[in-house]
Amino acid sequence: MIHVRVGDSAVVLRELEDASIDSIVSDPPYGLGKVPDIVAVLRAWLTGERYVQSGGGFMGKEWDSFVPGPEVWRECYRVLRPGGHMLVFAGTRTVDVMGVALRLSGFEIRDCIVWLYGQGFPKSHDVSKAIDRAAGAAREIVGARRVPDATKLRPCFAAISNDGDGSPSRMIPVTVPATEDASRWEGWGTALKPAMEPVLLVRKSFSGTVAKNVLAHGTGALNIDGCRVGVKGHAVARINAGRWPANVVLDEEAASQLDTESGVHGGASRFFYCAKASSSERDAGLGADSCGDEQRRNTHPTVKPISLMRYLTRLVTPPDGVVLDPFMGS
Repeated sequence: MIHVRVGDSAVVLRELEDASIDSIVSDPPYGLGKVPDIVAVLRAWLTGERYVQSGGGFMGKEWDSFVPGPEVWRECYRVLRPGGHMLVFAGTRTVDVMGVALRLSGFEIRDCIVWLYGQGFPKSHDVSKAIDRAAGAAREIVGARRVPDATKLRPCFAAISNDGDGSPSRMIPVTVPATEDASRWEGWGTALKPAMEPVLLVRKSFSGTVAKNVLAHGTGALNIDGCRVGVKGHAVARINAGRWPANVVLDEEAASQLDTESGVHGGASRFFYCAKASSSERDAGLGADSCGDEQRRNTHPTVKPISLMRYLTRLVTPPDGVVLDPFMGS
């Protein structure tokens, strides 16, 4: 059964009873906006205050202006049963700040799962173009190429192209440097292509042994056998068949690249493997829009694949357990 409560997590979480949740699996804001004043952040957090960052974050979204602070994670800590695990997605630029917020709220960081994928797109500043722009020099257009489109999809906008996996894309002009300085810095940028996301695995403290805590509360352990990675071509003859779950998760492109590098087909089978969310998976259940018969689109920029969330939930949740996600963005 799924129960949804709409509202600010910092407020709604207070309505939940102490130690009433078995696990938490969440994809919160990464805070990929302007670089924060880390001294001001720590000063506020260490004195128990809420740090507020102005401006937008990823793709200009206001809700992504900064990572959730300790005031939210303390409530998550309170509602978890003793020894309960929480999995928190984070951005590579702000995972350190997310980790500090979790530690200050009482959680123990147990591990970091790395989700590797091959379909990310860089948001890099073209240094050569910036130099020409500053010099007021016009660049000659010599062609065009297709790139992912990070703009928000508009309602009833049917004429949108895609790059084969349902992701919106657009054509941009290809230009050549107009000045000598721009030519010298052609090919230089300011960012790498994103190909991984960390998922922090944290646990609420408990007294006594793991065995006693599991028997008393049903929490404190990971579902190892239930998350073993199967080996293709081999029958599962016993419950512990398959590989021990690792702290690496691959998408289909990353798995293919790993197979190519190792020279062994199926060499990625030691890791959990899942495809990124397709357009049909993203838009499932949305129905037609208010303009007529067009399929309503899920415009959330960071939708995670269902198979990945199922795997992570199974890893940290006891049988028939209650799972909480305080950041149901999409």
